[in-house]
Parts: sequence; C-alpha cells; structure tokens
Amino acid sequence: MGEKNKLLDYYRTMLLIRFFEEKVEDLFRRGAIKGTSHPATGQEACAVGACAALGKKDYVTSTHRGHGHMIARGGDPSKIMAELFGKESGYSRGRGGSQLMADFQLGFLGSNGITGGGLPLATGVALSAKLRHTRRVVACFFGDGASNQGTFHESLNMASLWKLPVIYICENNLYAMSTNIKNSMAVKNVAERAAAYAMEGVRVDGNDVLAVHDAVHMARVKAKKGDGPSLIECATYRLSGHSRGDPRKYRTAAEEKEWEAKEPIKHLRKLLLKKKYMTGKESTAIRKEARQIIAEAVKFSKRSKFPDESTLTEGLFA
Repeated sequence: MGEKNKLLDYYRTMLLIRFFEEKVEDLFRRGAIKGTSHPATGQEACAVGACAALGKKDYVTSTHRGHGHMIARGGDPSKIMAELFGKESGYSRGRGGSQLMADFQLGFLGSNGITGGGLPLATGVALSAKLRHTRRVVACFFGDGASNQGTFHESLNMASLWKLPVIYICENNLYAMSTNIKNSMAVKNVAERAAAYAMEGVRVDGNDVLAVHDAVHMARVKAKKGDGPSLIECATYRLSGHSRGDPRKYRTAAEEKEWEAKEPIKHLRKLLLKKKYMTGKESTAIRKEARQIIAEAVKFSKRSKFPDESTLTEGLFA
C-alpha cells in the first residue's frame, strides 16, 4: 500500500473513531444507552498510528477508554455499539459494556476498567510470546494516570529485566480524571521514567498519526529482534470530558481551544490536502461515509436482541 492509500486509510479510521465517540455521547445524553463510557475524542492518532504499525498476529491491551483502540485494530463498530446497548450481538454478548470487550481473533485482548490493569496483562502475554518463540509483540495502551500505579513500575521493571517483546504506549492527555499531570508526577514527562528500568523512552506528538506510527514501528522492530521493551509517550488531549456527565470545570476554555486547534483529524486532513492526496470534495465524501457506518451501527444495535434471561449467569465466576 502506497503512502497515499495509507494516509487515506488512517483518515477514514480516525473519522470512524471520532464519529463513534460523538454518537455514543449523544446516545447517553438522550438516555438511549445506560451505564457509563469514556470517550477518546481527540486521541484518534494514538490508536490509529500505533495499531497500523503492528503485525496481524501481534497483541493489543487497552484501557477504560478503549473504543478507538478496538476500531483501529479492526473491530466492528456495529458490534462495539451493540455491546454498549447491552445486546446479544455485542462483543461480550451485552454483558461487559464499554470497558469489557475483546476479540482474540484480532489479537485485541480487551479493554479494562481498572486503571493500569492492562500493564501486567500485557507483560504476561509478552512473557508467554517469548517463551513460546512466537515472535509476536504486545502493544499496551495506558494513560498518564496509570503511570503512577504500582503495576506500571513492576511491569516495566520485569519486562526490561527479561527483555520482553512489549511496547508500552502512554496516551498522555494531561489529566487523570480531573488531576493534572503536573500535580501527580515529579518528572516532567512520562517517557523519562523509562531510564529507571534501562529502557528506551521516547515522547512523540500524539496528535500526529505518522509520528506515533514511526515510533511504534521502531519499537516493534527492536522487540522482534529480542532487544526488549520500549516506552512511548504520546502527547495528546481528550476533547471531551473524562466520562459522560463531566462538566470539565478543572480545565480552562483557553486550554481547550488551544488543543482543539491541534487536534489530530484536522492535522491529517491538512496534510492530505497539501500533498494533493485528497480534495475537499473527497474529504466530505469520506466523512459522509464514516457517519453512515456509525448510523448503521446504531440501527444494528437497536434491532438486535437483548440476551435471554436464562443465559445471564453464563461466563460468571465467583
């Protein structure tokens, strides 16, 4: 696939993620779906750039903010949406909701409702891959808040010590819920913490899909050679609240406006137009197609059935 087609594919996928998240927020506001959800609006380049750099047989672990990761990995928006509606046709048969979805066929080992919960999971999967000589790599997404969890430090230490094939990808959107990273971390950047574990740590523009792709690609090459893990910090920003109903009073309007101007889809659209890989008319058509896919996902979810009550305890272990 040439550069033009790759960039256009990234653009389509990022729009799918953006429109999916916007639709989910709208559905929650109208009471059409219940529970909770954590949108990744504005963080699309992290998911798309990283997943595009992975091999088909590699693994991905996600977070509570995982819809974008799953779509970028090739997940079906209709099945993700159906899960949010609590329908049998969802990825977890309507039982897991937003934070508990997986598709092992895609190597997507699941979103995770526990802050930092994916870190030890990814490390364990990387150990398994190394012991079984599969040459598979694990990409582990987590947020800046998770980098203050004990699981972060334990996982990076073990992975470096045993030279495990894992790429730790921190989506630093500046806030752990409402706590700014400046108030929770002594070092300036998460990537600096890699030095404590003799691990390569790099910080990239998380709103630049190509920068994210290139960093993950290099880390993957390194991991496959047996040279151990890497820590990649993607500087980004969630344009939405932490979760539904978040009024975002902890952020200023000026800060949000600044990041809105730097958001990743605008960044990529500008590049595509500059390179003449896409016209304004073509951009409109791509956006229309993406919105239609999400609209169809909602229709699919609404007409899908709820789980049969007699099966609700299946898969439960206590």
